[in-house]
Amino acid sequence: MKATIEIPDDLYRKIKAKSALEGRPIRDVAIELFGAWVSESRPSEGERSFVSVSELMADLCGAIDSSVSDLSTNPAYLEGLGRDPACDH
Repeated sequence: MKATIEIPDDLYRKIKAKSALEGRPIRDVAIELFGAWVSESRPSEGERSFVSVSELMADLCGAIDSSVSDLSTNPAYLEGLGRDPACDH
């Protein structure tokens, strides 16, 4: 079956260059990629793959320097931790 798709010019130039370097026709590359995409198993709607907050934020670790070496050494930093200010009477 023949199909026509529109690809942004910049992306097409990159695809054409890489396929030429590898000595592969763009058609073969497209068929391979579509085949891999169709074959990949994806979790069903009721089944989600678990990702922890730690994994999601891994690239942020150490991004901010508070200049405090250890917050737990000074109780003032922990004052009110976990309390909702709206509930204070």
